[in-house]
Amino acid sequence: MIYHLFEYLTRQGIALPFSRLFTYVSFRVGLALIVALLISTIWGSKVIDFLRRKQIGELVRDLGLEGEQTKKGTPTMGGVIIIMAILVPTLLFARLDNIYVILMIITTLLMGLLGFADDYIKVFKKDKNGLKEHYKIIGQVFLGLIVGVTLYLSPSVVIKRNSEIVREGGVREIRFETTDTKSLETSIPFLKANNLDYSEILPFSDPGVKKIVGVTIFIMMTVVVVMLLSNGVNLTDGVDGLASGSSAIVGVVLGVFAYVSSHHDMAGYLNTMFIPGAEELVIFAATLVGATAGFLWYNSYPAQVFMGDTGSLALGGIIGVFAILIRKELLLPILCGIFIAEFTSSFIQRFYFKYTRMRTGKGVRVFKMAPLHHHFQLPGGAATDSILKRPIAKIPEAKLTMRFWLIGILLAVVTIVTLKIR
Repeated sequence: MIYHLFEYLTRQGIALPFSRLFTYVSFRVGLALIVALLISTIWGSKVIDFLRRKQIGELVRDLGLEGEQTKKGTPTMGGVIIIMAILVPTLLFARLDNIYVILMIITTLLMGLLGFADDYIKVFKKDKNGLKEHYKIIGQVFLGLIVGVTLYLSPSVVIKRNSEIVREGGVREIRFETTDTKSLETSIPFLKANNLDYSEILPFSDPGVKKIVGVTIFIMMTVVVVMLLSNGVNLTDGVDGLASGSSAIVGVVLGVFAYVSSHHDMAGYLNTMFIPGAEELVIFAATLVGATAGFLWYNSYPAQVFMGDTGSLALGGIIGVFAILIRKELLLPILCGIFIAEFTSSFIQRFYFKYTRMRTGKGVRVFKMAPLHHHFQLPGGAATDSILKRPIAKIPEAKLTMRFWLIGILLAVVTIVTLKIR
């Protein structure tokens, strides 16, 4: 908004002091980060007071975990703090005519509303199950379809393919195509020929069929990524500060990739595709980092507020869609290893329990409790009906969060390193 204001004034021949600074992405990134951090910390305290006055507190299930009853009544739906801390600086400092920024705003609002509906049912309707699963799935699929179809149809979504050329003397040079290309390509880690075209996955020779298949696979991938990440972050949000801290770490890496992908020389040096317009996503990544880091002021152990599904579903959707926009979705298994492990452990636990109950009449668990962080929270020793019989010492909540953060940082570093490991 401010960018467009200064741009308009410049066209009218009105030059204001420091107006040129707003043409630089780096300056707007810094402002966005600071404003997001201030909103989530300063405005966050007012939201917490409001939630406390309205008695909008957490309903705690009896899972047999130490200290869980002390969390009963802790204000929830704090995800509105994160959402506002993301949207306000984005609207202020990003270019609102950029298709990538528009899609990120839609993602934040849509997934935030879906999570808000779930929290509303839990808190005000006193239904611990919240919004029915199929409604969540419908919302996630709807978002995936919006993003996938828009990326395919929008003329603003283009790339410049990168290719490696060996010159005389064995000197390798990265060159980009001179024209923008409408493409369904994505980046593959660890390979020199690191672009994958979804239309080339299946061996069809007819160009029309290949195009239809490619678009279908691309949209399906978008839907899967949105569902996987939104549910993964949602399941991770069971320990104070774990989801917000892990999201901040992921946000830093996504910002780095958006910055690299949007700069011609840097993308060439690192042999990754050049995505015109992706520089505005760095501003959004900065708001994500600022919002989640600021939220930790109140959400770190012992938490004064929980983000609820309002925050966790929004964060998961944001991370998934952001990765799709910068063509780095195949790196998510590394970068978002924490979220994916939480989702996978919960899926395995549910599937295997139902399978063994159907076969033997008695359900058997793989983990002492799922998602994964609860497995390490239970008292020492293995559960009698769990496959993992080796005793595992209980890890205090604060230490568990810190260890998961350290693993997240390690995965983040590995993800960035993939730019050079080919």
